[in-house]
Amino acid sequence: MKLKLFLSAVLILGLVSARAATETAAAPTTPAATAGSNAAPTDAMTALFGDPVVAKGKGFEVKRSELDQVVTAAKANAAAAGQNLPPGFEVQILNQLIYIQVLQQLATDADRAEGKQEAQIQFTNIVKHFGSEEAFQRQLKAVNMTVDQLLSKAILEATAKAALRRELNVNITDAEALGYYTNHPSDFEQPELVHARHLLLLTIDPSTHQPLPADQIAAKRKQIDDLRKRLLAGEDFATLAKQYSEDPGSKDEGGELSPFPREKMVPAFSSAAFSLPTNQVSEVVTTEYGFHLIKVIDKTPAKKLELATVSDDLKKMLAQQQMAKLAPPFIEKLKKSYNVEIVDPTLKTMADAIESADTNSPASTPDK
Repeated sequence: MKLKLFLSAVLILGLVSARAATETAAAPTTPAATAGSNAAPTDAMTALFGDPVVAKGKGFEVKRSELDQVVTAAKANAAAAGQNLPPGFEVQILNQLIYIQVLQQLATDADRAEGKQEAQIQFTNIVKHFGSEEAFQRQLKAVNMTVDQLLSKAILEATAKAALRRELNVNITDAEALGYYTNHPSDFEQPELVHARHLLLLTIDPSTHQPLPADQIAAKRKQIDDLRKRLLAGEDFATLAKQYSEDPGSKDEGGELSPFPREKMVPAFSSAAFSLPTNQVSEVVTTEYGFHLIKVIDKTPAKKLELATVSDDLKKMLAQQQMAKLAPPFIEKLKKSYNVEIVDPTLKTMADAIESADTNSPASTPDK
């Protein structure tokens, strides 16, 4: 199987994408419903069939429970984002776990220290993205994972990335970063952003996404109108959002959303938010999710990001690109050196089929 750009905090970024998908629609999260369907299958399978090894190599094993935990999280996040996972995704995830374990065998103490530091930074950034520790904990529960488990996986991934970067001798210079910045100006244009609070009353069932009965929708409309009157009379938006909002993703933060560009929200929500003056309460905004009230905290005009602001992230991105080019033959050699094999028969058959398809694809066939 061809090596993908795998060392990118798969679990962490997956959690972010689930949150981002929710914010894109200004829709409520429903972690309780998801958690009920995620936690049981992996535990039940382990109880029934044990925890067999699905892949192994010199110095490591990958257990079924490790694979299932990541697969379960991927499925939950894909469902939350309304996306379909590609065929063979389970084998792709298994290969990522294998690559990470193989690279652990090469990791030095310095790699492990760098990996731990990088994982802690990622972890802190993720919690900030969710707005609060409580919202982050809810999402972890939805994918049947603890903080310790997530942090452990993040450290393994970051350590593997550090080892790979060292082995491939990837080091992006200031001059290379400046060259990319100069030649790709559009990449560093930040659109106008709005930072706002919202209060949502759902007009759909959060589990089925089907519309509520007409009488309940009418009652919600009366309630949102009454809440707007209270806000116009001077009551605090955050306090009322904590009490009445039905968006669990922002409720605990007083309805506060991370700053967003126009295209990230559904049109009706964006149109209202971007046209609303700062510190004013919107009219009732109707979307497919329900009735919203919005209050803009502040706006950030469109601008070009300065090189000094993006330099570190830019260097990481360029290093990732170089690693993606250099890593495949290096990893394939490592797999042979460490006698890597997929021992689960079903997964082995799937992996062989994908390998064959990659080998015979037009992109992989040399010109005659």
